[in-house]
Amino acid sequence: MSKDNNNLLEVKNLKKSFDKKEVLKDVSFSIPNGKIIGLLGKNGAGKTTLIKLINDLLTPTSGEILVNGNKIGVESKKVISYLPERTYLNKQMKVTEVLNYFEDFYENFDKEKAEKLLKDLDLDITQKLSKMSKGMQEKVQLVLVMSRKADLYILDEPLGGVDPATRDYILDTILSNFNENASVIISTHLISDIERILDEVIFIDKGKIVLQSDCDQLRKKENGSIDEIFRRMFKC
Repeated sequence: MSKDNNNLLEVKNLKKSFDKKEVLKDVSFSIPNGKIIGLLGKNGAGKTTLIKLINDLLTPTSGEILVNGNKIGVESKKVISYLPERTYLNKQMKVTEVLNYFEDFYENFDKEKAEKLLKDLDLDITQKLSKMSKGMQEKVQLVLVMSRKADLYILDEPLGGVDPATRDYILDTILSNFNENASVIISTHLISDIERILDEVIFIDKGKIVLQSDCDQLRKKENGSIDEIFRRMFKC
């Protein structure tokens, strides 16, 4: 099937309920190729549920998700590289073993690139994950995700457990390690930290998309940073 309006990702009238609680309410948006997009919302707004639906880890109550014009499934999983909020790697494995596992599992995994990035981060790849700090484990996982030649990278809170200096390195890693036709969705509450790399933002609140905009246009229109605009819109 051809791409719908040349969009990489199409989300149409998506709803998701758990028991009787509606977590996503008629969510629709599209993402083109070649953009870095911030998926921004307070805790409990529906960000992680939306991400899990795109990754086929949950089933929609109703609505449709298309990746490259195709419904979610085996083909979409091949072209989406996903960083979940929590580390899922087997902590008893050495980093070298994890690299081999990814190389076997994903055809589009670039092991040499991963080794180079891990070296840049001063990570010992002969070490077991269980011997590493939470921040180091998160770095390993991000490197694995960014070392796949994917069409869509989805990163759920990629900066959560790392210090501010490492955040800059991680953002630069993200910026310099995806091809120009791919897109990246970053879900985070650390807006001021990632603002500099974003092309577009999607604000989600109480299960609804309340804004999708080009960052430069939004800053100009609202006369403030994305972080300030977000705080204004979502005052507690």
